[in-house]
Formats: sequence, structure tokens, C-alpha cells
Amino acid sequence: MLRLMTLDIFMALVAFCFVGVITPGPNNLMLMASGANFGFRRTVPHMFGIGIGMPVLTLLVGIGVIRIFEAFPVVQTVLTVISVCYLLFLAWKIANAAPPPQAGAEAAGKPLTFLQAAAFQWVNPKAWFMALSAITLYAGGREPTAILWVAGAYCAVSSISTTSWTALGQQMRRFLGTPGRLRTFNWTMAALLVATLIPVLMPQ
Repeated sequence: MLRLMTLDIFMALVAFCFVGVITPGPNNLMLMASGANFGFRRTVPHMFGIGIGMPVLTLLVGIGVIRIFEAFPVVQTVLTVISVCYLLFLAWKIANAAPPPQAGAEAAGKPLTFLQAAAFQWVNPKAWFMALSAITLYAGGREPTAILWVAGAYCAVSSISTTSWTALGQQMRRFLGTPGRLRTFNWTMAALLVATLIPVLMPQ
């Protein structure tokens, strides 16, 4: 049986998770780009992939992955290199997404699938930072029930974030009716996605 957190700690946890998921990062920038290029409906699997993938990552970090990092720091270094390379690849794909041939047509290419979006959390530097921070702050003792509450909080607030950023991208479609505008938007999103790597690459 899960033991309830005190109300003040639970509210602090929810606020921490909400701020983490709603602020710009790789997930949100990719959702906005997907909403603009493919529309809300085609982005739904991507949204659900994030909504499930992030809590699962947090849960696994709490129950064991964080101990691997503590015992073998090189594993975290290898994961960072993989994350940087994959994010650069995704930025390239966004920048070179083919615009639709005419207004109202669907953009070429495909949005991320549910499994791709869920798996992406494992190479998303911000997702790792959020998971590690939340587990450290609100489940420092690694108590299983506390870890479940942290993962549950991320699950609860993710729907607000994924819906908001995808809807924002979809609403921008009306202003991106020409190939030139959409191409500029895609390059801007790609540049911002690369910019999210700056904190990862900065010397600690």
C-alpha cells in the first residue's frame, strides 16, 4: 500500500515536475515542430510516448539506474555522448523536413511514433536531469513508495505540457502557409534544439 506524502511536500513535488516539463527543452521543441509540420492528431502518439516514457525513466532511475551512475561514472559519460549525437541527428531531420507542396497539404516525413518518443527519453539530457533531480529531492531515501509518487507526478503533469506545446505548434500552421516560412521555422526549431545541448557540453 502506498503511503501518502504530506500535502505540502506533494504540492512542492507537483510544482517541481510541472516547471520541469512545461519549460522549453528537447521534448517540447520537438512537439511544437511536429504540431506545426504534421498537425495535432498525427502528433498524438509522440505526445503519449513522452507522457509514458518520462515516468518510466524516472521510476527506473529511482529503483536502480542512479546506482549504476554512482558506481560507474563512465556510463553517464557514454550516455551523454550518445545523447548529443542523437539530438544533433534529430535537429538535422527537423531542419531538413520537406515543406508541403501547397497550403493545406501534409508535410512530407513522419512524426515520431509512440515507441520512438518513449525511447527518446533515454537520450534526452533534460529528461535525465529532471528524473535525477526529482528522485534526489523527493525520494532521497530511495523508498519505493516515494519513487512511485515522483513518477506519478510526472505522469500527471505531462499531459498539460505535451498538449500545450503541440497545440501551439498546430496554431502556428496558419502563419506557416508558405514553404519558405515553414523552412525558416524548422531551421529555427533545429537551432533551438541544438542550443539545449549547451548546458550538457559546458564544463562542470
